[in-house]
Amino acid sequence: MWDDAFPSFLIGLREGLEAGLIVSVLVATLVRSDQRARLPHVWTGVAAAIGLSMSFGAVLTFTAANLPGKSQEGFGGTLSLVAVVFVTAMVFWMRRSARTFSGEIKQKVTAALGMGASVLIATSFLAVGREGLETALFLWTTAQAAGSSSGPLAGAAVGLLIAAALCWGLYRRVLHINLTRFFSITGAVLIVIAAGVLGYGMRDLQEATVIPGGTSYAFDLSAHLDPASWYVTVVQGTLNLTPQMTWLQVGVYGAYLAIVMTLFVRGVRGATPAKPAPVASAAAQAGTPDGAAPAGVAVATADKPAESTTSASAAAVAQAAGTPADPGTGIAVASTAVEAERSTAPVSAGEVPSEGGAASEHEPAAAGEKSAEPAASGPDQPSAPAEGAAVTPSTPRRFPRWTVPAALVAAPALIAGITIAASSGKPASGTPVVEVSVADCGKGFTAPKPGRQTFQVRNTGSRTSEIYLIDPVSNAVYGEVEGIAPGTTRALIATVGTGSYAWRCVPNGGKAVTSAAVRVSAGGGSVQAVLPVSEKDLAAPLAAYRTYVDQGLADLQTKTRSLQSDLDADKLDQARKDWLPAHTQYASLGAAYGTFADFDAKINGRTAGLAGGVEDPAFTGFHRIEYGLWHGQSAATLAPYAKQLAADVDALRKDFPKQDFEPADLPLRTHEILENTLHRELSGNADYGSGTELATTEANLDGTRELLTLLRPLIDRRNAKVIPAVETWMRRTEQLVLAQRAEDGTWTPLDKLSDTDRQRLDGSVGQLLEELAPIPDLLEIRKAA
Repeated sequence: MWDDAFPSFLIGLREGLEAGLIVSVLVATLVRSDQRARLPHVWTGVAAAIGLSMSFGAVLTFTAANLPGKSQEGFGGTLSLVAVVFVTAMVFWMRRSARTFSGEIKQKVTAALGMGASVLIATSFLAVGREGLETALFLWTTAQAAGSSSGPLAGAAVGLLIAAALCWGLYRRVLHINLTRFFSITGAVLIVIAAGVLGYGMRDLQEATVIPGGTSYAFDLSAHLDPASWYVTVVQGTLNLTPQMTWLQVGVYGAYLAIVMTLFVRGVRGATPAKPAPVASAAAQAGTPDGAAPAGVAVATADKPAESTTSASAAAVAQAAGTPADPGTGIAVASTAVEAERSTAPVSAGEVPSEGGAASEHEPAAAGEKSAEPAASGPDQPSAPAEGAAVTPSTPRRFPRWTVPAALVAAPALIAGITIAASSGKPASGTPVVEVSVADCGKGFTAPKPGRQTFQVRNTGSRTSEIYLIDPVSNAVYGEVEGIAPGTTRALIATVGTGSYAWRCVPNGGKAVTSAAVRVSAGGGSVQAVLPVSEKDLAAPLAAYRTYVDQGLADLQTKTRSLQSDLDADKLDQARKDWLPAHTQYASLGAAYGTFADFDAKINGRTAGLAGGVEDPAFTGFHRIEYGLWHGQSAATLAPYAKQLAADVDALRKDFPKQDFEPADLPLRTHEILENTLHRELSGNADYGSGTELATTEANLDGTRELLTLLRPLIDRRNAKVIPAVETWMRRTEQLVLAQRAEDGTWTPLDKLSDTDRQRLDGSVGQLLEELAPIPDLLEIRKAA
């Protein structure tokens, strides 16, 4: 888990610190202006920004979860590119603005004070909301890359907690941090991480076939590096560098890192001129006595807090010295090489007073500010130049500016090369390599040891192939790897027990080839293998289900015509009674929704994504009629929608026999029907006034049960324990649902359920989904069959 946490930890720390500093400046400005009564306005804006960020993350998760396989890859890849753009912009913005953004925020909040509470709330909301949205997007992207949310969430939480502690320490003046240096270092690290996210996004787009070249690999180190080893896991989790990368991934990774890092390093170095002479001469011209600090610059000693003179004097000194002055306090920002190295960040560490401090223009020096008096000479303290003395030119750079980005670009390749050289080109220790091709499938395969094994499968042929580890007697599959391109190596992980084992190679466009069998008999125990499923095996269940759907559509036609007749006759009460049977009849056909194409949106569409909401012309079908029936609309208003609904149902039944229904969709629907129920009906998102979400849930349970009945013989042959467990939780869920139906046939609306009943129902459906989850894998169609 923790190998995936570092990128999210870093983004949580940076974004949390940035947002925290903004909030600190807002609070400090209000306290200094004696406007404590307006502090709740700041916290209101902050809370709203946090809520928006969490909602954004939920929307991303929900959207991705409801997309099919390739669409999920394309969606994730696109958002990875967006995340890289935002992170890159954030890194450069903070590098440029770290020294002055405190004054900018103070100017905004000062203006907001004179324009009312709403403007102050908006100021804090916008300031924090931007950081929150960036964090949510990057966190979602890293979770997708990791394949798990636990590590990224834990890393982000730790980063945000540390950021909050740092902001508190800076606010209370108990902490000294050079924020400019902090943001520069973390910015460089984030650029390296963003390069990996960009490469991962490109790989997603290739797997979604949006971008070509998915099988054109620049390198494949799988035979030399164990993908399960800790060092490969850490590098992959933090930098998204994998043992196998395509040419596009490598090219994009290297180009982004070289260009962006060069610009970033050049900007960091160019931000600090190296001539301290103007400060000394400006002080001399201002007429300051020997040993005194220039006017307006706070001086702090060990036993006496610093005192500042007028802000105008400080601004004059800053202008003469060629350094910017903070508009809120008049304290000049260090810009010389020596000052930049010795100062802490002037923004937060130096300008935010303690909350209990008095409001005055003569503020004590902040914890982060350095004394402007000449420092005592010593081995670590260079003395200030005397008045009129010649200034020694700054030391020239030891290395060109391109050294750092070039080193970062070359580091991964260098590490990989050293690792390969150290291994002398041999496979990772303990990892057997099996060569597969049409001519020689399973070359190098010997009887494996019992237990969990990782096989490195290398395609030495000329065609992309699917490779299976099988039982040659029953054709049961122990493990599989799909789409191995020529010349590449992929890992296949399988648990080995007592039994026979062989390799089956299925090249694209070619015949399957099976290797010689080996037998494991000592100490292996029994291992459950998965019998393969072919399209032929699913043909009978598919034909039976098509018949079921066709009969259901015929029943649906009758019920929608009754609903249409009710509205044509201005019988609104009867229409409300007839609406539910028609709608639940359609819901019980849920396994076929993927084949209904555009008809599903017309018949059962919702307002999600429609600009006009319930008034949008594209909002039609059952839910449009539901909205009108339970929101006081007339029969004359709803009759055209009922007529269109009946026509769409008629057209669907006519078109259904010609629609493609993939056999592989049947096993998927056993899980997806109720997964959609949990996200839609049981969340309240599919209710438009009737309060019949639980009736639709019962219809979805019926549709799932029908599908399981047809598939049960295939499931029982592969795992006899699945269906009994599913039936147990199906009964429990149905009992909880039917308990909310009254004797007169009415249903308790979802929002009227007690918290206990709601939690029991959600928990039962969740467990039922867990029991259904193995079915798509058990009945996956495999060419090896």
